[in-house]
Amino acid sequence: MAELVGPRVYSCCNCRNHVCLHDDIISKAFQGRNGRAFLFSHAMNVVVGAKEDRQLMTGLHTVADIYCNDCREVLGWKYERAYEETQKYKEGKFIFEKSKIIKENW
Repeated sequence: MAELVGPRVYSCCNCRNHVCLHDDIISKAFQGRNGRAFLFSHAMNVVVGAKEDRQLMTGLHTVADIYCNDCREVLGWKYERAYEETQKYKEGKFIFEKSKIIKENW
């Protein structure tokens, strides 16, 4: 009999609220505020904060911090706008800091 396996999920490190799916990872080669970070195409159960311009390693971007919907832990940010043409692929995508999320259903 085959075992049914649910989707591999990442949860908030603080309260275990499900915030993103492993299948939505675009890249693991990003740098967050506190170390390694992952770029995701989608997020769930997060609150998007106020937009602000931030000078990041790859240039100027308009970003908004993302918070866990349950405990309000800052998990990363959402790219709202990239000013350089080579960075436009990030628009609408989410950065989750590796230290802020934990694996579930693996």
